[in-house]
Amino acid sequence: MSTHASSHQYFISRPIYSYPDFNVENEHCTGVDRTFRDRLSESYRCSGRTALRLIKSIFPVTDWLFRYPVREWLLSDIISGVSTGLVSSLQGLAYALLVSVSPVYGLYSAFFPIIPYFIFGTSRHVSVGPFPVTCLMVGSVVMTLTPDDDFLVPLNISGVNETTVDVEAREAQRIVIACSMTVLIGLIQVIMGLLQVGFLVRYLSDPLVGGFTTAAALHVFISQLKTILSVPTSSHSGLFSIAYTLGDVLRNIKQTNTADLLAGLMTIAVVMTVKEFNAKFQHKIPVSIPIELIVVSILQELRVANTLENYLTTERILVVSAFSRFASPSLPDQGVFWKTLEPGFSTAVVGYAVAVSVAKVYAAKNDYAINGNQELIAFGISNVFSGCFSSFVASTALSRTAVQASTGGKTQVAGVISATVVMVVILALGQLLEPLQKSVLAGVVIANLRGMFLQVLDVLVLWRQNRADCLIWIATCLASVVLGLDVGLLTGLAFEICTVVFRTQFPTCSTLGSIPHTDIYRNVKGYKNVRTLNPMNKFFDLITFLIQVGFDAVQVFKKRNKALKKIQKLMKKEKLKTSKNGVVSAVSLCQENKGFEGEGDVVRVGPGERADLHLDWASKLPVPVNVPRVQIHSLVLDFSAVSFLDVVAVKALRLVVKEFVRLNVRVFIAGCDDEMVKNMESLSFFDEAVTKDLLFLSVHDAVLFIRRGEADDCPLDFVIDFKICNT
Repeated sequence: MSTHASSHQYFISRPIYSYPDFNVENEHCTGVDRTFRDRLSESYRCSGRTALRLIKSIFPVTDWLFRYPVREWLLSDIISGVSTGLVSSLQGLAYALLVSVSPVYGLYSAFFPIIPYFIFGTSRHVSVGPFPVTCLMVGSVVMTLTPDDDFLVPLNISGVNETTVDVEAREAQRIVIACSMTVLIGLIQVIMGLLQVGFLVRYLSDPLVGGFTTAAALHVFISQLKTILSVPTSSHSGLFSIAYTLGDVLRNIKQTNTADLLAGLMTIAVVMTVKEFNAKFQHKIPVSIPIELIVVSILQELRVANTLENYLTTERILVVSAFSRFASPSLPDQGVFWKTLEPGFSTAVVGYAVAVSVAKVYAAKNDYAINGNQELIAFGISNVFSGCFSSFVASTALSRTAVQASTGGKTQVAGVISATVVMVVILALGQLLEPLQKSVLAGVVIANLRGMFLQVLDVLVLWRQNRADCLIWIATCLASVVLGLDVGLLTGLAFEICTVVFRTQFPTCSTLGSIPHTDIYRNVKGYKNVRTLNPMNKFFDLITFLIQVGFDAVQVFKKRNKALKKIQKLMKKEKLKTSKNGVVSAVSLCQENKGFEGEGDVVRVGPGERADLHLDWASKLPVPVNVPRVQIHSLVLDFSAVSFLDVVAVKALRLVVKEFVRLNVRVFIAGCDDEMVKNMESLSFFDEAVTKDLLFLSVHDAVLFIRRGEADDCPLDFVIDFKICNT
C-alpha cells in the first residue's frame, strides 16, 4: 500500500457557509471584554498556589535547586565550572583592556555577576561575565569622559616647566565611570523587565546583530592592535574613530616594542590553534584545554627566567600588577548617569540581546524554556550588584558558554563553581600573574574574536536566502564601523524598520485557480494542473491593493459616463434611438460617485429625458469611446493571510467594494477569522451597502455560492489572494 498522502482521500458534505450563517448555526459566543480591574484582581488573587508561583517566577532558582539530582549532575557541574572558571579568569583580565581600566577589575567582573544571576536567571547554561562588544561600548564612553588633558599635573622637578599625566587619578576616575555606567545599565534592564518589554529584542534580528557584532569585532581588533604593538595613540570616539585610531598606529609603527609584538603574536597563534582543536574534538576530550591560562603561565615563566630580558625595559613594557584582594563596595556616581544615559541604553539592549540569543540556543538544545522578561531583570540585578563592587558590564559570551556546556554543565551550579575558581585566582593566584604583559592579554582578546569575524561568511548565505536580510547585515556593519557602535546600532535598526515598511508597501498578490475536484485554490502561475477561473493578462494598482482583474474600476466608470453623455447628446439630436437590447440602467450608472468625490463627469437625467437607457457594454458602442470591458461578475478576495487592518486599509477596502458594486461586480471576502471581523466592526467597515453577507468562511464557500446563483453562460468568477507582509 502506498504511503503517500495523495493515496488517501476524504469526503465532506456540509452547507455553503457565509460568515453570518455559520455563526447562527453554530451559536457563536461573543466574548465579554474584561476591565483592567478584573484582570488585575484575577492576576493577583491571593492563594497558596499563586504565592508559590510568584516566588518561583521572581526567584527561578527555587524551581530547580530543590530538585537538583546531586549524584547525576554534581560531578559534571564541578568539571564544567572549573574549566569555565579558568577561561573566565583570563578573559576577564583581557576584556578589562577594552574598558580602559586595570585588568584586576576584569576579574571582579568575572566573579560578582554570577551570584545574582544564579538566583534570578532562567538559563541553565549561559556563562555570565564580560562580553567584548559591551566592554568596548563602555570603554569608548570611559575614554571620552576621561581624556589625558584633564589629568595633567606639573612635574615636581625644580627648574622644569613641564606637565605629566596623573595616572592614578585618571585610573580612579575611569573605574568610577565604568562602574557607574554599569549600575545605570542594570537599572535600565530592570526597568525594562518590570515593564515587560522583553519582546523589543525581536526587532534586533539575527542579521542586524550579526552585522553589529562583526563591526564591533573590528573595533576591538583595532583597539587591541595598538596594545600588541605597544605604540602611543590618541583617544578617538564617534565618527570615523576606527580610521583615526588605525592612522595613529600606522604613523607610530616604527615605535613598535618587539617583545610585546612577539608575545602577542605567539598568544594569538597558540590560542586560536588550541581552540580549534577543542572545538573539533570536544566529544572525545573530557575537558577543554584552558589554553589561555597555559599560555599566560608559560610566558610568565619565560619572563622569570629572563629569556626575554634583552627586550624588556621598564619604560617600554606594559604590565599588570597589584591584585590580590576584593575591592570594597561603593555607591555609583549619580552625576555620571546623565552623561552616559544614551550609550547606556544602547549597551543595555545589546547586552541583553546577545545574552538572550545565546540562552535560547542552549534552551532549545536541552528542552527547556527561558523567560525573556525575567532575563532582563536577572542581568539588570547582576549589573547593579557588580557595579557596586568595582565591576563593569556583564552579559555572556558564546565561546565561554560553549565551554560551560561542552564540558558537561547542567545548571548554574557550574556557574557558581566557576565563580569560586575566579575567587581563588583573585585571592591566592593573583601574585603569580605579576607582572603580566598587556600584549598577552590583547592577544587573548583578538584570539577570541575569531567566531565573530567568521560571521562575514553569513553574507553569502543571506544573499542566497533573503537579500533584504543581507542588506540589513551589510548596512548595520558599515554604519557601526563608520559612525561608531551606538549610532551604528540605531542606524541599522532604522534601516531594518525601513525594509519592513518597504516590503509591506509591495505585498504579494496572486490570481488563484482551483485544483479540479477539490476545494483547494493555488496560484495559477505556480501549478500546471490548476484550472483558471478567468484568465486575464493586464495588471494595475488600485488604491493600496494590487488587484489583478484586468481593469480599473474607477476608469471604467468614468469611461462609461463619458460614453453615456455622448450617447444622450446624440439622442437629443435624434441621431440615435434606444432599443430593448441590453440591461444597463443609465440612472444607476450615472449616479454621483460618492466613493471618489470629483472623480469625473456624472450624467444627470433631466425633465423630459429618457429615464432608462439600455446598453450592452460588451458590444460595440455607437460612439467613439473606448470603454474597457468588464468580463467578470464576481470577485473573491482571499484574506486568510491578512492578520490586521488599520483605518486606512478599511477605508480603501470599502471604496474598492463600492466601486466594483457600481459596475455590477459583486465582491466577497473569504478567510477572515473572528478577530479580523471584530477589527472590521470596530473600524465601521460594515454599513447598509457593505454588509457581513459578503464574508465567507473559505474561498470555496464563496465560489460555490456564486456558481449556485448564476446561470451557466455567465462569465466565470475571479479569485484574488492577498498576502500582507507582517513583522
